[in-house]
Amino acid sequence: MGTYTYIRWFPEINRNDIPLVGGKGANLGELTQNGVVVPPGFCVTALAYRDFIRVSGLGASIENIIQSIDFENTDDLSQKCEEIRNLIMGASFPQEMAKEVKEAYNSLCAQTKIDNLQVAVRSSATAEDLPDASFAGQQDTYLHISGTEEVLKHVQKCWASLWTARATYYREKQDFNHFEVALSAVVQKMVRSEKSGVMFTANPVTSDINQIMINASWGLGEAVVSGVVTPDEFILEKDHLDVVEKNIAEKNTMIVEKNSGIGTVKVAVKDFLGPDKVKMQCLSDMEIIILGKAGKAIEAIYKSPQDIEWALDKETKELYILQARPITTLKGGEESVDQNTAAPAQKEVKLDVLARGLAASPGIAVGKVLIIHDLNEIARVKDGDILITGMTNPDMVPAMRKAAAVVTDEGGRTCHAAIVSRELGIPCIVGTKNGTAVLSEGMLVTVDATRGVVFNGNVIPEKKDSAKETASHSDTAAFPIEDLAYQLAPITGTKIYMNLGEPSIIDRYKQLPFDGIGLMRTEFIFTNMVGIHPMYLVKTGQGKLLVDKMSEGITTVAQAIYPRPVVVRMSDFRTNEFRGLKGGEEVEPVENNPMIGWRGVSRYISPEYEAGFRLECQAMRKVREEYGLVNVWMMLPFVRTTWELERVLDILRSEGLERSSSFKLWIMAEVPSVVFAAEEFAQMVDGFSIGSNDLTQLVMGVDRDSGILNNMGYFDERNISVQRAIRILIQAAHKYGKTCSICGQGPSLYPDFAEFLVKEGIDSMSVNPDTVAYTRKLVAAVEQRIILNSIRNSK
Repeated sequence: MGTYTYIRWFPEINRNDIPLVGGKGANLGELTQNGVVVPPGFCVTALAYRDFIRVSGLGASIENIIQSIDFENTDDLSQKCEEIRNLIMGASFPQEMAKEVKEAYNSLCAQTKIDNLQVAVRSSATAEDLPDASFAGQQDTYLHISGTEEVLKHVQKCWASLWTARATYYREKQDFNHFEVALSAVVQKMVRSEKSGVMFTANPVTSDINQIMINASWGLGEAVVSGVVTPDEFILEKDHLDVVEKNIAEKNTMIVEKNSGIGTVKVAVKDFLGPDKVKMQCLSDMEIIILGKAGKAIEAIYKSPQDIEWALDKETKELYILQARPITTLKGGEESVDQNTAAPAQKEVKLDVLARGLAASPGIAVGKVLIIHDLNEIARVKDGDILITGMTNPDMVPAMRKAAAVVTDEGGRTCHAAIVSRELGIPCIVGTKNGTAVLSEGMLVTVDATRGVVFNGNVIPEKKDSAKETASHSDTAAFPIEDLAYQLAPITGTKIYMNLGEPSIIDRYKQLPFDGIGLMRTEFIFTNMVGIHPMYLVKTGQGKLLVDKMSEGITTVAQAIYPRPVVVRMSDFRTNEFRGLKGGEEVEPVENNPMIGWRGVSRYISPEYEAGFRLECQAMRKVREEYGLVNVWMMLPFVRTTWELERVLDILRSEGLERSSSFKLWIMAEVPSVVFAAEEFAQMVDGFSIGSNDLTQLVMGVDRDSGILNNMGYFDERNISVQRAIRILIQAAHKYGKTCSICGQGPSLYPDFAEFLVKEGIDSMSVNPDTVAYTRKLVAAVEQRIILNSIRNSK
């Protein structure tokens, strides 16, 4: 490869060479040395840039211009930065330096056995990709460059791109010294991309280090990272690379190389590849696994979560890694929320959804809409505006810093502006498809970028400011009680869920150390918020009332504890209870034994109630789809047979509620028939929730309301027959990879019963609010005792 002053080949450099070749160059060298398949290339070092500035005598002129910039004046910033770039492009390329670049390019052509090899010329700033700051592509990349003169020209363009408005503004706001940052140019064989994109080895939106996110689209990856296209998105469970979430987008645009000359061009996917490719999943299942394995390998090299660009060559079908850098926007699982906002949509507030998209940077903000159709308009953005635009673009960074939130028509959750939004703490929703069309200039909106929903008006409740309220919360401003409760709560392998009936009291309990709502009863919504029998509403044409009120009640809870799950048990009134609702006497029969009568799933599939159950399903769908609360799951009560469950599943599918990685369907295990057919049921649902009260009643043949039998000791979950039934349910669930929970007070009343459940492998326990903290401590003690006994017995 020869000896050079200003050139370093990838095999010659590693992660320790950032001062010489910048973040991109150092990482490409590190990957190459560790056997990762990287397109071959070399770096024109940062020494070349520094010597170029020194030899050209540009240093003083650049410094004078920088000192004169008003960084909050977009026009002044753009004009002054253009002056600096013109100075750089107008200077001559030093002769000795040019000679080395030409020789290195010709050597690369010889290595690949391709004359006039097409290369990518990438900027690699010496402060870029460091652990404490992501420059997120603030400098430029040039694709499909060929010939020595063009390579020289574009190396010089890379140097000039160090002084774009967005890069200069970014350095200023991140407190980087402009004159300590230099730039290396990476010259690398072009990959002829059939498909490409980005991969994060931790979920950049939720900060979950146990997940991998892959974004993919047709053509060159520039379309994904620049936000031109909304890409396919795959969320993988890192250990086994199972796809746990999949969003296949309409990929209308792709970027390809020009037929003649250099550079790229945007084309319509339907014209270039055919209309069937627009909505087609662009990665095969095997390619997803290959990418996931590569991501894990690269993370192992750097021992930290990585942001990776990749491409699949359409000629060789080989996967190439184009670059890797640390993810700098992980928040440790905490959401970034606008400092002037709180959780929206309390009970009294009507939620009017205007637009939905992908949550790119979590947070909630309220403001007036400002629509930007052209980059020349960004000077219009004022502090607190909600910036609405067609596509994300790094040139918008100065304006984005002023905006309260950003909403775009196109783009994915890994585009440049989404990354920068997360780093700057700005709520951002991308890929709405029609945000610029359905949102009007000047209208007041609430952007809930935690769930990807834009609401009409301010749906955030006003904070109480009474002296009493101030006094009671004065000690929580610096250290929220919610954080304190979680910090003091012991860690348990068994999840501790909470039971809840009345939605309006969730604020009273949301600070408790629970992992989700394991049983949300809907009966309180029916009685307190609706008060009318569902079938009477159907009969009188008022079904929408139930849909609205039920969705409102569920939303109140789901938003308050998001992203923790809320398992909603559909209505489980017995006939005597349903008769108490308005209109109930007209539609409900009289049963001698309602406890084991027409209730639960048998009611849902009956012609006499199916229409009412469909209203409940529509409320669930509204919560999940219109309000974006995908933490809401469904639970079916009092299941007796597999055939009735099949019929309910058909109803759910017809109402748009299909089981998926984000929509779990549980059943209550209360009837002995479920125990005896546990394996069959386990294959039909995502989990069991053992209703220990009804299960004990039906296994033991004991009326749970009988004071005589209770006092005599007949009603006890610890009975050997009940425990054997529970063991069968847990084993069947785990055999098919499903979860098994229990709801009831048994675990918190009886430490020995809790110990039995933990030893049998129960996944979660759902208890009443007053026993959440106690049960968590109890379970933690049981788990520690089991571990301690295991250690002792092994000696």
